[in-house]
Amino acid sequence: MGSLDGKVVLVTKATEFVGAAVCKSCRAEGATVVAQDPGFADPARRAAFAQAYPEVATLAEDDPAALVAGVVAEHGRLDGLVPNDGFPAIRAKVEEADPADMRAGLEAMVVAPFRLIGAAVPQMKRQGGGRVVLATSAVPYRGLPNYGMYVTARGAQNAMVLTLSRELARSGIAVNAVAPNFVENPSYFSEALLSDEAARAKILSQIPLGRIGKPEEVSDVVAFLLSEKAGFMTGHVAPVAGGWA
Repeated sequence: MGSLDGKVVLVTKATEFVGAAVCKSCRAEGATVVAQDPGFADPARRAAFAQAYPEVATLAEDDPAALVAGVVAEHGRLDGLVPNDGFPAIRAKVEEADPADMRAGLEAMVVAPFRLIGAAVPQMKRQGGGRVVLATSAVPYRGLPNYGMYVTARGAQNAMVLTLSRELARSGIAVNAVAPNFVENPSYFSEALLSDEAARAKILSQIPLGRIGKPEEVSDVVAFLLSEKAGFMTGHVAPVAGGWA
């Protein structure tokens, strides 16, 4: 038996960041997995994802309330929510940064998951509980010069985990996060970058474990935090970063 047998898990932005890996790990643990992605409005992209992950349901809906309602209408409940939100890490010195870029990053990485969690909470309260695991980042632990807009938004995500965990604990809703860095992912490390020996060596020099992480090493932690094995854990932001954080 899997640790998520009988659970319904919603993973957003499933084609980006660690979304696909989370879908795979949760399905392997027995969950009914619903993958959301705006790109699924394109039939070809949706079909390609469905072919790669045939046991994962797909939704293109982007409105939080409609998305949650769609999952519940089809599957009867919502036990786990994985807001998998990202945004390009724009390099800019603080005196040169465009505030519009910062607003866009905050909207994508803070406002969007906040709204989605708000839409999911009433259903979880009706069920008597649930689990939320955000995919965030380890960079706020140490900071990253010239990437203040990105790091600030990621730090706000992590702060949101801490405060919502306290707000929702009495309702049986646990809120945690997995915070990766230096993980194989085309959203952050292109194939061209990783195949460049000098660039790869520079990346590896920053990682105490001396290698780049696998997506599954992030997604398996997400699946654990969604399960009852982590039943007494809430308010944690867990770095998965090879010792960097």
